[in-house]
Parts: sequence; structure tokens; C-alpha cells
Amino acid sequence: MRTGGLQKLSLIDYPGKISAVVFTQGCNFRCPYCHNPGLVYPHMFSSPVPEQDVLSFLSRRKGLIDGVVITGGEPLLQQGLEEFIRAVKDMGFVVKLDTNGSNPAALEGLLKAGLVDYIAMDYKAPLRMYHRVAGVRLDTGDIIRSVNAVTGSGIPYEIRTTVFSGLGSDDISEMAAELQLMKAENYFLQAFKPCADCREDLAPREMNTEHLYRNLCGFSRYGIRNIPKEEQYHYVCHR
Repeated sequence: MRTGGLQKLSLIDYPGKISAVVFTQGCNFRCPYCHNPGLVYPHMFSSPVPEQDVLSFLSRRKGLIDGVVITGGEPLLQQGLEEFIRAVKDMGFVVKLDTNGSNPAALEGLLKAGLVDYIAMDYKAPLRMYHRVAGVRLDTGDIIRSVNAVTGSGIPYEIRTTVFSGLGSDDISEMAAELQLMKAENYFLQAFKPCADCREDLAPREMNTEHLYRNLCGFSRYGIRNIPKEEQYHYVCHR
């Protein structure tokens, strides 16, 4: 497995857990707002962190952290991912997997084997324009299949969407409706924030938080991240 980085401690990447974060190299999407281009574009790759070094570090953290987050890039492209997760699980850690949902067969295999304890899956755009946001041609049937695998897994999960200038209010409404048809119960929006390697013009032009919350009311767990605290519960859902 190609590991592009290791964050030794995180209090926010695994909900309710203290974790380490393993970043894998390589991704099959080319999202314009990506915060980790150094893990996506091969010409930007740094020398990979030896897998044994990662496992050795984790073995020394038994009892000090709860879990390991595997993110990217896109982890489900990695050869040896299942073996790596098994080694992590054998140490007693819980595992959270971040994925773009483009490889449902690999995802289903990990779920069937009981190797994942929490999943965060990105839902990039309405299905009709998925290729435009993902930056590549793809079979949206794979995205649907992955959502169904996640929602039917019986383990904690979240579906999440980055809100950027390429998505309008009507697009968010359409995505929420699509996910509800797929029986998704947990959906989070996160406002794009410019970073050192990101274009500032990709930030949302404006965010009508009341409208966005109205679209989230049909979900059991929901929220909008990366917005001022005073706006986070501006709209109260009435069920």
C-alpha cells in the first residue's frame, strides 16, 4: 500500500474517537476543490512512508488512541489495503474509511469481511453532473451501488458533500432527494474553504443556510460544517 503521509494524532477525523490518520497516494477523481493534490497527482507525490513504519508506530500507540482513519487520495485503489486493515484491526484499533465511492466491489469486500467500523463517503454532485465535478468520466451506477452498500452495512456512516462555487442551491436539493431515494439517513454538507493549493474562486459565492438546512431535514443525522457557529442551527426542522 502506498502511504503518502501519517498524521499521528487527530481529535476530529473519527467522530468520538482519538485517532491516527493514514493518507494513501493516488486517486481516480480530479475534483477542482481537492485539498490534497499532493496525494492525487503522481508528479506531486513524495516518497511513500514505508508500511512497516506506519504499523510500528501504531503498535506503540495501543491504549493511547482508539482508531485509525484511512483516507487519501482514494484508499480503495490501493493494493494491499485489506491486509493493512487486518493488521491494524489485529492491534485492537477501530477503522474509519474515507472513500469517493467509485469502487463498490472493493468497498463491499471490506464490509463483508467486517474490516470497517465507520465509513465516510463523498457524494460529489447530482448524478446528472457527477462527471463534471469529479473531473472524469465514470459510471454513476457505481456511486449508487456504493451508497447502497454504505447505508445497508449496519455500521455508523456519513454521506458528505463539499459545497463549492460549482454547486448551486437547486443542485443541493437534487442531491438530497437522490440520497433519500437511496435510503441514506446521515448526510452532511461542508463548505469549501480555500487552502494554500486551492483556488479561492471555488469558495461558495453565498450560502443560504436556511435553505440548506431545509434540504437536510429529511435525514436522521445532518449538519453543515465549516460555517460560523451562529449559523449552524439557524433553521429548525419541523418533522
